[in-house]
Amino acid sequence: MLAIDLREKRVLVAGVADDGGFGFAIARSLAEAGASVCVGTWPPAMKIFTTMLERGKFDKSLVLSSGEKMAFDAIYPMDADYDAYDEIPEEVRQSRRYRDHGDVSIAGVADRLKSDFGEQPLDIVVHSLANGPEVKNPLIETSRKGYLAAIGASAYSFTSMVQRLGPLVKPGGAFLALTYMASERVVPGYGGGMSSAKAALESDIRVLAYEAGRRWNHRVNVISAGPYASRAASAIGFIDQMIEYTTHNAPLAEPITAAEVGNTAAFLCSPLAAGITGTTIYVDKGYHAMGVAVDRKE
Repeated sequence: MLAIDLREKRVLVAGVADDGGFGFAIARSLAEAGASVCVGTWPPAMKIFTTMLERGKFDKSLVLSSGEKMAFDAIYPMDADYDAYDEIPEEVRQSRRYRDHGDVSIAGVADRLKSDFGEQPLDIVVHSLANGPEVKNPLIETSRKGYLAAIGASAYSFTSMVQRLGPLVKPGGAFLALTYMASERVVPGYGGGMSSAKAALESDIRVLAYEAGRRWNHRVNVISAGPYASRAASAIGFIDQMIEYTTHNAPLAEPITAAEVGNTAAFLCSPLAAGITGTTIYVDKGYHAMGVAVDRKE
């Protein structure tokens, strides 16, 4: 039997703050394959996330196929807008949602991982992060500040994670990010520079696959997922229409599930995908293959 086996592997999934998004689904699939899972959570969402965990609000989602309950090795406060502690503005450090967390930068999380688990504590790193403060603005109305914020949070943060976490991943490790087809085709309403950020992320994946491959023998890939009504995606404002449109026009006329993305991630991060790097894998029911929209319902 050919099976995904990630036993004795440790994973960091950055961008988990509830049980409804791709980050959680990926963490769950990796745990199903036997991996130990750490997560990085945005500091303003940290207390809500941990409180809901403690109160059992996510218990149903945490149950694995074996009947066991997934547990996190560690939950780290992480704000990927900041590469190092000295880049965090003083007013942010002292704000109510940050002041008790210490160093929430990417470098800070790297230091905590080494302190908790040793010099090379990781085998897999997943980037499930995106933010565009002006995502509802058409690109032509997006400010420079909003555009650069989208690029920084949604694209450069992955480069920063590879840079700072690459040495912490055992040789032959795997890095994975998430993208969306707006990187290559126009999706009206997906604005604020987010389409540019996703295009930059996909370009960076290819370059980082070469650089991290030659430096550490790590693999670097990205999943292009179809639209999914996570809490974060709902901020776009028309996610339901996006799902309806792609479902109607995809070769497989059904919405994607978070589990499908999670299972693809588990494969890409496993030894079964040892020959795959620098690649965009579509999990969108084949919508990306369509050149003409279906003009009638069957």
